[in-house]
Amino acid sequence: MIPGGLSEARPATPEIQEIADKVKPQLEEKTNQSYQEFKAEEYKSQVVAGINYYIKIRVDNGCYIHIKVFLPLSGQHEDTLELSGYQTDKSKEDELTGF
Repeated sequence: MIPGGLSEARPATPEIQEIADKVKPQLEEKTNQSYQEFKAEEYKSQVVAGINYYIKIRVDNGCYIHIKVFLPLSGQHEDTLELSGYQTDKSKEDELTGF
């Protein structure tokens, strides 16, 4: 993978679901919503000064949200995940893109 470039879309793993679950409260606060369903379906990653994860999440009523989560380099605020962006009103067919 080229530094700064987005990886190919891959099916979400348990580790990606864990990342999504950790930032769920940040997303709910920003969107003023509470999500009963919150299932990571696929993701892309991007190496920057850490790693950006772009994750497609299935939420209530079959709707989708794309989230961007930043994980700093090791040694810099380890285990500090930041919800750095999100896009609502997405469909299952919408491609994950950098935002």
